[in-house]
Amino acid sequence: MIKQVITVNRKKFATGLFWQPLGVGNTAQNYAKQLAKNSDRKYSLYIGYKSMVGLTDTNEGASAGMASAAVEIVSALSDLVSFLGVFQADKDYYLVAVRNGVIIRDILLTDAESARRLYTQLAEIPDWGALFAPVSWGIPKSQEKNLSDLMGRGASIKLRQISTAKSLIPSIIMIILFVIFGFYVLSNKVPDKNGKLPKINAEKIAEYKRQIELKTQKLTDKILPATVEQKSIDYAYNHLPNVMERADLCYKAIAFVMQPVVGWNQTYAKCDEEYVSATFSRDFGTLNDFYEFGAELMPGAFVQQLSEDQMLVRVKLPKLKTYSSLDERDQNTVMRDITTIFQQVNAKAEIRGVIDKVLNGDKTENIYVTEIGVSSKLIPSEFMHAFDGFGGVYMTSVTWRANTRMWNYEVIIYSK
Repeated sequence: MIKQVITVNRKKFATGLFWQPLGVGNTAQNYAKQLAKNSDRKYSLYIGYKSMVGLTDTNEGASAGMASAAVEIVSALSDLVSFLGVFQADKDYYLVAVRNGVIIRDILLTDAESARRLYTQLAEIPDWGALFAPVSWGIPKSQEKNLSDLMGRGASIKLRQISTAKSLIPSIIMIILFVIFGFYVLSNKVPDKNGKLPKINAEKIAEYKRQIELKTQKLTDKILPATVEQKSIDYAYNHLPNVMERADLCYKAIAFVMQPVVGWNQTYAKCDEEYVSATFSRDFGTLNDFYEFGAELMPGAFVQQLSEDQMLVRVKLPKLKTYSSLDERDQNTVMRDITTIFQQVNAKAEIRGVIDKVLNGDKTENIYVTEIGVSSKLIPSEFMHAFDGFGGVYMTSVTWRANTRMWNYEVIIYSK
């Protein structure tokens, strides 16, 4: 397999990264660790750029400290939100595709035929902001650009190791060897020039052993995660994400899985508490088309065949930072205020109060939850502003239906 590295202006750049949108509240390194842990491939390097994280490994030819070719090109073409391009890289062809600010394809190909075939498939997606291809290909509305004109001007962001554990292992090995050597010397005492064995201070030996054990434990603690003390009782409202961060994450996640696949129609997409999923119904396409083309558009997604004419795509959502939040009003007041808000805009909302019971020792505590179901044409970040004056708010799910072009929201509010 071709090494995913190109050289431009005497500088090496990594290509072929696995890119994923970065959820609000996550750090690039933590999300890279999650992706690497849940992947069949052993990723060892990552790079964070804007709202994305890209993963690769040394088997592809990349190394820590190397820049990403895709990041360089996206930075150079920062005025374009979406573009598709193939660029000549010596005898190879480098393809990069960006949709709505997210890198969806980043690959180095050895021959023009493979590059053109993949380019043609992606070009069938409508609404590219710009197309770049070699002039010799004769692609309508495309223009040719040289990599040397784009590279070296982007953000100075480099590939980094996903985990520092490997770098600590040699240190632990050295300490262990040092301990073994020290005990060997102490247990095989060497006579001095008069043939007498030196006296050994038992207290110094004990102190020596204690210091070695302490240093070894400090290094081990950096590799092994600390044990988290579990609380006996916890409440759901102590772990709620920021309302707007959650709305933004679901909107971006739905946009990611609702990529147009040639020959297949989008049906609906849903963002729930852990996953975003989308279904597609067949028009004139084939199953092979969906598996091949869909994988190009949605790298890393789980694809499942529901029937001969229906496909499911699912992606696990990144974790958001959570906070404790609870509305200070009683449940009846919350329900009345929510009803008033939607009456003011003449929107029909299904609202009901639920009481969850939690066992606390020998007592039972009531958790007051207001459930709201609403259909709207507003996108999540706009719709959730309706709850700006409330605490304990959580959007449990949002569904986008292509036939009605409506958003269906399910929201809950925890109150006293």
